[in-house]
Amino acid sequence: MQGWQSLFYKEILRFWKVSFQTVAAPVLTAVLYLLIFGHVLDGHVKVYGSLSYTAFLVPGLVMMSVLQNAFANSSSSLVQSKIMGSVVFILLTPLSHWAWFVAFVGASVVRGLAVGLGVYIVTLFFTPPVAVAPLWILAFAFLGAALLGTLGLIAGLWADKFDQMAAFQNFLIMPMTFLSGVFYSIHSLPPFWQQVSHLNPFFYMIDGFRYGFFGLSDVSPWTSLAIVGGAWLLVSALAVRLLRTGYKMRH
Repeated sequence: MQGWQSLFYKEILRFWKVSFQTVAAPVLTAVLYLLIFGHVLDGHVKVYGSLSYTAFLVPGLVMMSVLQNAFANSSSSLVQSKIMGSVVFILLTPLSHWAWFVAFVGASVVRGLAVGLGVYIVTLFFTPPVAVAPLWILAFAFLGAALLGTLGLIAGLWADKFDQMAAFQNFLIMPMTFLSGVFYSIHSLPPFWQQVSHLNPFFYMIDGFRYGFFGLSDVSPWTSLAIVGGAWLLVSALAVRLLRTGYKMRH
């Protein structure tokens, strides 16, 4: 595990040097979602009884930003290194597969949380701050970022070019994120689609994260925590195995 700090620092610098693109731009995108959906639906939709739609929307947008940017960080870093050929300089170092895993996933968590914090700070101008259970907020934010950072690591190992990575993101990550209850409560769906939503692990991240703000959720936060934590362990086991075998890295 020695030496992981250097790779972690490199990955932090990689996205922070272009923070206007990697942090500020996603914050702006989330605020535009809030302005459009909040303005159009705030007076027409009530969730969990008397909760305003804008207040309901904020945790979903924060978590969506965390997930998407955590995935983008590790996946784009690996694919870019493979295309440019600079990955060979990391392969020459005596870093273990665990060091790779901790550095790439750790940097993804930092970027995801940085963007999520930025989105939350900006949304304070639109709705008063609420945090009924802050520990739940932190737990789901960390687990969500770690899970998507690990998925990004797997996608980066698998993809040989940006087109393949974009396909992974556009046909898997984006649909599962948007269909996870970011913009709606699943109780507003027909029974069949409610059952389908329960098969989406992203739903449990959003729902558990939202519970930390309002103390209200569609399922128990403990159930969500167990599912998200279990999913991360499974995905992490796969990622570590791929790193240990040098999948698509050592030819």
